[in-house]
Amino acid sequence: MTVALGELLRELAPQVLGALVRRYGHFDTAEDAVQEALLAAAEQWPVEGVPDSPRGWLITVASRRLTDLLRREQARQRREDRVAQWAPQGEPVGELVRGADDTLVLLFLCCHPSLSPASQIALTLRAVGGLTTTEIARAFLVPEATMTRRITRAKASVKESGARFTVPADREERLGAVLKVVYLIFNEGYASTAGSSLQRVELAAEGIRLARMLHRLLPDDTEAAGLLALMLLTDARRPARTGALGELVPMAEQDRSLWIPELIREGVELITATLPRGPVGPYQLQAAIAAVHDESPSAEETDWPQIVALYEVLLQLTDNPMVALNHVVAVAMARGPDEGLALLGEIEDDDHLAKDHRLAAVRAHLLEMSGDAAAARVAYEEAASRATSVPQQRYLRSRASRL
Repeated sequence: MTVALGELLRELAPQVLGALVRRYGHFDTAEDAVQEALLAAAEQWPVEGVPDSPRGWLITVASRRLTDLLRREQARQRREDRVAQWAPQGEPVGELVRGADDTLVLLFLCCHPSLSPASQIALTLRAVGGLTTTEIARAFLVPEATMTRRITRAKASVKESGARFTVPADREERLGAVLKVVYLIFNEGYASTAGSSLQRVELAAEGIRLARMLHRLLPDDTEAAGLLALMLLTDARRPARTGALGELVPMAEQDRSLWIPELIREGVELITATLPRGPVGPYQLQAAIAAVHDESPSAEETDWPQIVALYEVLLQLTDNPMVALNHVVAVAMARGPDEGLALLGEIEDDDHLAKDHRLAAVRAHLLEMSGDAAAARVAYEEAASRATSVPQQRYLRSRASRL
């Protein structure tokens, strides 16, 4: 199967699944039917050619397979007579072919509020991303059996909630959850929270693909555009974030010639066009901050006062402790480590930050900037002991050793 065909099938998969779930329900069975239709396409299309309406072809094949599966299930339950109500024979395929809107509804369904964030991510990657359970388990460093149970429970929870396959009444609120799930997928790929690798490129790429899809489905939504711009501007630095041995390279020490100019250009153009349209949201502001970093010729020439100003606006919109922590760093870079340390003292009792390695890492960095090497070394060692990512542990321990 060619790369182009694989990309086509991956793009069509959530549309076909959405069409079947909308018409027939039965999330689990519909997904099985879609997988079989995709397998048939992967085998037949390279030989027979791609049909004029690939989506219609897949929906037709998946619908027939779904009918067979439902009949078999009903035969086991001695209720075969109800199959006709679920899958009317001779129904025009065109009635099922909506495409983009079904993908959007499927995203809303996968991010149902009854699910935990971990289940939302897993179900989104499975149903919309098209990743296999094995791939998802590998990405999140859990056994395949564990991920299988998580996805199965997520589907059951959605079914038990009675959710209908339609755009939810609380669309704006649910859209926030969708954007957050896509961002979490990207973040786990860009900066893995555990394991021996700093980055999982395929997971970050999937986050960007889903963000592009959302932006295409919701072209007028400024936060969807902001999220995509943020991901592009962040991912542009990926080639410079690790050294020859996979070690972490902080932004101030990165070789900026390795940054990806095409992603920077696309991200800057997108956020520049989006910000004036309003209303301005957290993802747009974070993208604007990322743009300032990416457009700086060097770490020394970074416009830290502008970054501080953007963070202060962002803090008015969100009480995210990580935003507050990043604001501390920006203030220290713009006004000196003493001001940064004073601000850090105001937020270090936050329950969400107290046990996070990043709090100790920022304290260590500011102490090092202020010239207190002994205290900085202790803080770096504390940060290393709390980090769950092996490359981050090694980096923090190396900073402590240098002191």
